[in-house]
Amino acid sequence: MFNWFKKKSEKEILQDKYKALLEESYKLSTTDRRKSDLLRAEADEISKQIDAIE
Repeated sequence: MFNWFKKKSEKEILQDKYKALLEESYKLSTTDRRKSDLLRAEADEISKQIDAIE
């Protein structure tokens, strides 16, 4: 209930960004494969950053 005022950690921010990139990559996979692959590569880099935080 009181999570409204809680700031997100760096890990949570990166996880949200990772999830959004994967969703966008999936949507583009049927229309623009090149952009989809670029977004997937960017998501993989964010995944490495998340792993480094842990």
